[in-house]
Amino acid sequence: MPASVLRELLQIARIEDPAPAEVAFSGADPVFPTRYRVGTAGAAALGAVGVAAADLWRLRSGSARQRIEVDVRATTAALRSSRYLRVNGAPPPEIWDPMSGFYPVAAGRWVGIHANFKAHREAMLHVLGTTENRAAAEEAARRWDAKELEDAIHAAGGCAALARDVAEWAQHPQSAAVASQPLLEITRIGDAPPEPLPRGERPLAGVRVLDLTRVLAGPTCARTLAEHGADVLKIGAAHIPDMKTTEIDTGIGKLSALLDLRNADELGTLHRLLREADVFSQSYRPGTLAARGLSPQDAARMRPGIVCVSLSAWGTTGPWRERRGFDSIVQTVSGMAFEAGPKPRHLPVAAIDYVSGYLMAFGAMVALARRAREGGSWLVRASLARTGRWITDLGKLSAEAIAGVPGELPAEEIERLTTEIDAPIGRIRHLKPVLTMSETQPRWTRPPVPAGHHPAEWPSRN
Repeated sequence: MPASVLRELLQIARIEDPAPAEVAFSGADPVFPTRYRVGTAGAAALGAVGVAAADLWRLRSGSARQRIEVDVRATTAALRSSRYLRVNGAPPPEIWDPMSGFYPVAAGRWVGIHANFKAHREAMLHVLGTTENRAAAEEAARRWDAKELEDAIHAAGGCAALARDVAEWAQHPQSAAVASQPLLEITRIGDAPPEPLPRGERPLAGVRVLDLTRVLAGPTCARTLAEHGADVLKIGAAHIPDMKTTEIDTGIGKLSALLDLRNADELGTLHRLLREADVFSQSYRPGTLAARGLSPQDAARMRPGIVCVSLSAWGTTGPWRERRGFDSIVQTVSGMAFEAGPKPRHLPVAAIDYVSGYLMAFGAMVALARRAREGGSWLVRASLARTGRWITDLGKLSAEAIAGVPGELPAEEIERLTTEIDAPIGRIRHLKPVLTMSETQPRWTRPPVPAGHHPAEWPSRN
């Protein structure tokens, strides 16, 4: 099945299907106990990344097509890669805040609340009128109508979702908007002459990626580009909190600098970096960066030939187009959280996040190839909600098919899938790249570093 799904992705990008012998998939769903075909979705997306990387290598070197291999079991493990992260032999801190999760509300309904960031946590506590105590917050939530609590937390600057089943979500106007959106947009947004790839010995060697993303999907995109040789500069800010465990995991292969875009001089530094970049990837809510003169159109004016990659939660249409959202929130509103029974719970993997990141990286590589062949500035757009719909559209396995499927891989299999690297914070054990390529094997050459470890400047292309 991954092969047919891969063909769908290549058709979206107008890429000729590779010969059957050139892309090989092994393994099959289910790997963990979920009826959704998350391994198939992830493997197909990674296969598309491999095809795009091979095309860039062919552009650069003139070599023949490569053989690409993707293992569904390894792919599925990578959809929760931070679970396998170890720092000096110990697991990092838990990602989920105790205040995050599903809250019972009036009429037997549930509301999922994302409280992993302080500002979102404070917003939900303000609405509920409680202190940071889970039992007290749940007691307060029981007095709320589900829809009213969902809207009130968003209005206060937080992030919450009424747990809907599939039928209820299908009646929501945002569901209709998402259904009409393309899975992946790759659009020319400006004129520029053809720009050959920089010299180098890997598909993305010398390609500069300015990474203004957070949490999982956007950072996964940039980490995937680093896997194929790109110089990725992650830009954070001291006043913006991060999820430290995922930052370690998705920071592999990247440089990291801090800039406060509220400061005119530091915003100017970012503009300078952008003028020297090839790819500009961002995952802030729609309109946030435009207020700083960093919309895709602004970027194309500053740097003709730029490839802008943009991720949103809900896409560019519908009443929620400017609303906050995360993988878990999309699962909750769309019925995915009810896959396992009458009480909502999240999938055992963050498939929406990681698959979105792979699709973004695929789109960025396709746009870079188009820039090399025909010129232009390009915009690549994806959304968590549309990726989630794509995964559900692949169909569900039967309940019998997942009966008895273990919740974890055997220890010896995890050992085969992981490797170690020295980093400023210690010895890091992490998952290896899943994708296998016969000529340009993906790899990371930089360890994860603390936020702001590097100056805000590009390394030499030499």
